[in-house]
Amino acid sequence: MILKGRTVSRGKAAGPALVSKDAISFLGGVDPKTGNVIEKGHALYGRNVKGTVLVFPGGKGSTVGSYVIYQLKKNGVAPAAIINIRSEPIVAVGAIISDIPMVDALDKDPVEIIRDGMTVTVDGTTGTVELPC
Repeated sequence: MILKGRTVSRGKAAGPALVSKDAISFLGGVDPKTGNVIEKGHALYGRNVKGTVLVFPGGKGSTVGSYVIYQLKKNGVAPAAIINIRSEPIVAVGAIISDIPMVDALDKDPVEIIRDGMTVTVDGTTGTVELPC
């Protein structure tokens, strides 16, 4: 199945989906050294974003979150790609400066249709997401 959306950050990557219905604050919510979600009470608490296709509604919190995404990339623990229902500037800038493919505004709600562990391919150049049939 191919979902169509909007390009936020170009590039192509694939990986296992890590899905949350909760917004993510990268500053204080994700450890930039390990990639572990450290925000207590978050649906992904204790999980790791490294190499995943991180699927969540959108970002929240401080603008420093963009730099935390960049630190994740520099430390080798960033998600392979990001899918948002609706991106906002913090996560969008973080993905762009970190060369992480990112799309949003898909024709179907990614949080509802994509399941944890599902292999997902994100093509940020064409704005498409490929899911297994």
